[in-house]
Amino acid sequence: MHNLPFHHGDPFDRTIIAQAMVEKMPIVTCDGIFQSYNVTCLW
Repeated sequence: MHNLPFHHGDPFDRTIIAQAMVEKMPIVTCDGIFQSYNVTCLW
């Protein structure tokens, strides 16, 4: 999680992003900042 770019300041959201990257799973969110990371977002 320490290697993630600091686009999102919320530590819980950064944990979700890191977990989605490790598990290669999409994130269901309407938060547009999530798309700044290399994750698939559904909404």
